[in-house]
Amino acid sequence: MTDRAGGGPSRRQLGRGLMALGGALVLAPLPAASAAPGAGPAGDGAADRGHARPTLRHGSAERAGLLPGPLDRLVADAEAFLGPSPAHPWYAGAVLLAGRGGTVALHHPIGKAVRYSAYDERTDTGVELPEDEQIPMTRDTVFDLASVSKLFTSILAVQQIERGTLELEGRVASYLPEFGAAGKQDITIRQLLTHTSGFRSWIPLYNAPTHEEKLQLVWNQAPLNPPGTVYLYSDLNLITLQVVLERVTGRPLDVQLRDGITAPLGMRRTRYNPPASWKPRIAATEDSRKPWSGLDRGLVWGEVHDENAHSLGGVAGHAGVFSDAWDLAVLGRTLLNGGVYGRSRVLRPESVELMFTDFNTAFPGDEHGLGFELYQHWFMGAMATPRTAGHTGFTGTSLVLDPTTDSFLVVLGNSVHPVRSWRSGSAPRVAAATHLARAVPVRPERGRTAWFSGMAAATTATLTLPELDPGADGRLRCDLWWDTEPQSDAVFLECSADGGATWRPVPFTTARHGEAPSEHPAGSVTGWSGRVWRRVTAALPGPGPLVLRWRCATDRLYVGRGVYVDGLRVESAGRAVFDEARPADAARIQAVGWTASGD
Repeated sequence: MTDRAGGGPSRRQLGRGLMALGGALVLAPLPAASAAPGAGPAGDGAADRGHARPTLRHGSAERAGLLPGPLDRLVADAEAFLGPSPAHPWYAGAVLLAGRGGTVALHHPIGKAVRYSAYDERTDTGVELPEDEQIPMTRDTVFDLASVSKLFTSILAVQQIERGTLELEGRVASYLPEFGAAGKQDITIRQLLTHTSGFRSWIPLYNAPTHEEKLQLVWNQAPLNPPGTVYLYSDLNLITLQVVLERVTGRPLDVQLRDGITAPLGMRRTRYNPPASWKPRIAATEDSRKPWSGLDRGLVWGEVHDENAHSLGGVAGHAGVFSDAWDLAVLGRTLLNGGVYGRSRVLRPESVELMFTDFNTAFPGDEHGLGFELYQHWFMGAMATPRTAGHTGFTGTSLVLDPTTDSFLVVLGNSVHPVRSWRSGSAPRVAAATHLARAVPVRPERGRTAWFSGMAAATTATLTLPELDPGADGRLRCDLWWDTEPQSDAVFLECSADGGATWRPVPFTTARHGEAPSEHPAGSVTGWSGRVWRRVTAALPGPGPLVLRWRCATDRLYVGRGVYVDGLRVESAGRAVFDEARPADAARIQAVGWTASGD
């Protein structure tokens, strides 16, 4: 089931140098024999001995290299969504987990895992259980992950690509001849993983009486668009991939999940079809009844919520995995480690790199690796960068991984409890991710503080120098660090020759040691600087009095990590007309919305 309804506007792409992979991709196959116990299907256990990578432990924000204040605000904001958001609670409860490196600095439950017994559609209210029958969230509450399950299927597929039993550019019909009907003969494994197959988003498989007839509905589907021409998120892609994996391995998907991922990584609370004994520790989902649901099931609790996955026996490529926050953090840490956790390897580093590489450069705003969504502010908030990977689930779940800062975020909420119509958009995920992004410090380039634009939406912040006469050869020099929502938010260098009545752009150059300089003729930058400082040089118009300013403008939707400016200096004929390093000059800077930050 898609988690995209109400997810926000079209997402944007920052041009970058990631490799767009076309044609056949070859990974040297691993031996077909099973890997050593504990190493996972992709690993040579011996190869990792003595080279253990970080494993998780709880610790302080400081130990994780994070600022504690934003983490406190992350929890406070998450708790606010237990109330009207805007009309109903976004979730009955949630488990929040955030960390960096090997340290989990935040692992906090809020609200209730089970609060309602039913939904009353006449009054649009939840029928609350008696207080003593409600179940509070705990750190180890297990959730129906919904579409986050797609990540596990994708990892299993990449494992088979490593083994040589599956080819990324191989045609699906070569593994599954019945799939080639209705014009699907040229769809590739990569197109399934990147949602560019042309499949429609969803069909009600649960209406077909038998398993075979359900799959036949998929095989009979004609693509809505020629394969490879349009991005369209579809559950059918991962349902198909499940059948491919089961065909090439001869093993059910749940067995592959256990043997290939959860057992090697020690993920003891991650599986399909949890046993009845787990039910008291599982977050309830929806009072599933028509017309808002496709099936009349009553309160779904301990069984998969997705109707198609339920009709497929609870084991499906697109949904059905249950897990808790810690296990998901282990999976995230494994991927950030390059496919290894401790001494257990489940993927090669180059395979993880592929999963985090944008294959959808032809579809700006819909960046996608193998299974993972990339650079999506609509749920990643300010954690979104061209390298940030993650996924969401319809039930209220999400995982976000930022390799650039080595940080990870798990937000697990039961947002369809008691009914799916109560949740709106993805605001809790965005808020949590933005707070975690703010918790990663940006160190000033020079001295103890730098000017910081803040991270508020729908604002304009200005950093204005006093009126100067830079002469005929005046130049501005400073250092700039930026991370904004691409195209929507930007920072501008501007000048005024009439005391601030009118402003015009000042073209500038950014440079970093070892890289070619970049010209910015429009006097602005947007997107991502690579989480590094870049040296700015700008020739100033003159002679005559001139006012210079940096202006940072954000729209009302999403924001990035913000903009920092440091070491402001105006030179003329080799001498400093203005130098922020001089206290008297620094005191003359007018900051509106900018603050001096030492992170």
